[in-house]
Amino acid sequence: MRWIIIGLFFGATILNQIDRQVLSILARTIQDDLGIDDLGYAHVVQMFLIFYAVGQLASGKIADRIGTKAAIIAFLSWWSLAQLFTGFVTSARELAVARSFLAFGEAGNYTAAPKAVAEWFPPRERALAVGIYTSAGMLGAVVAPPLIGWIAIEHGWRSAFVWTGVAGLVWTIPFLILYRKPPLAADAPVVTPGPGGWRGLVADYRPLVRSGAVWRLFAARMVTDPLWYFYLFWFPKYLQDARGFDLSDVARLGWIIYLGADVGSILGGVFSGRLVGRGWDPVAARLRMLGIVATLAPLGAILGLQPAIWATLAVATAIAFLHLMWLTNLTATMVDVFPQARLGAAVGMIGAGSAIGGAISSPLIGQLVTDYSYELVFVLLAALHPIGWLCVRGVRASPSTG
Repeated sequence: MRWIIIGLFFGATILNQIDRQVLSILARTIQDDLGIDDLGYAHVVQMFLIFYAVGQLASGKIADRIGTKAAIIAFLSWWSLAQLFTGFVTSARELAVARSFLAFGEAGNYTAAPKAVAEWFPPRERALAVGIYTSAGMLGAVVAPPLIGWIAIEHGWRSAFVWTGVAGLVWTIPFLILYRKPPLAADAPVVTPGPGGWRGLVADYRPLVRSGAVWRLFAARMVTDPLWYFYLFWFPKYLQDARGFDLSDVARLGWIIYLGADVGSILGGVFSGRLVGRGWDPVAARLRMLGIVATLAPLGAILGLQPAIWATLAVATAIAFLHLMWLTNLTATMVDVFPQARLGAAVGMIGAGSAIGGAISSPLIGQLVTDYSYELVFVLLAALHPIGWLCVRGVRASPSTG
């Protein structure tokens, strides 16, 4: 049954990523239609990430309080409706509002899914389970360029948002029918609900605020995830703005990078899972994989040299592969370190670090692209994973998280 459960999240995560990718794939088309410049586009992305951070904090508490099943159905319905309504926007302001609502709901997928992994999977299988649903996001990114490109070319860019929004609403049905109470959850420590309002919020998060592990993981995601947000929100634009691609070229070749990410998310879980199977401490196994990624990721600076397009796609694919190895093992570390009863809140708090890093980096990228070039952006991004490794290397389970 646990593989059926992870299959449900696999489908939800595919839709989550496709919904997020629609804007970046169609950015140039939408900008031209609505009269939005690159700084305006950067502000739309920034609003998405700000509300994604808020959604991470709120959805973590919601998932802990109402349970995984009810939470994911609520989150999936919310973000699918926001995606559908994006197809009807008429200005940059309306686009920013619609994407903010999308972000708030999409964050919940990544707080509910780790709870499902903790409830259903033993430590040896957790990184693989995380890798499977994480790879679904990358599969969504692989599918998105040809799918969204075809819909937009044949039916207009607004149809791409409407169709994908409807698909998400339909996917709530199998969750309602198939998801059930997990057997491992019966052994989880129980957190007695505290008072409502801000007092209850503070009570729920106070143990996490005191945890060094939370802040190390928070910092690691805040530092490194801007690289991934660049590949999600800016790289298709880069191919069109700086390398001569048009929408049909992005639809034909853009998926290659996200396929590399897909493979990285699976293999990252497999490799650390094998170390655990050989007797390694789970957290030590995850940290070993993170150290390997931090050593290799600076090779992405090669993209700053504007190599041939085949080399650009190859290097970008390798960096996407490495980052998803990183993200899979960072998420598995959260599942290993924090107790089930507070896992949603912990993942939400750490995920907020990811969104904050993206919200800070997006306008900076927009400014660099406008005033300088993409080449400088690639050089700066190459330094992020070594810095993230310095943040995360001392993580260990802390009694204060319980």
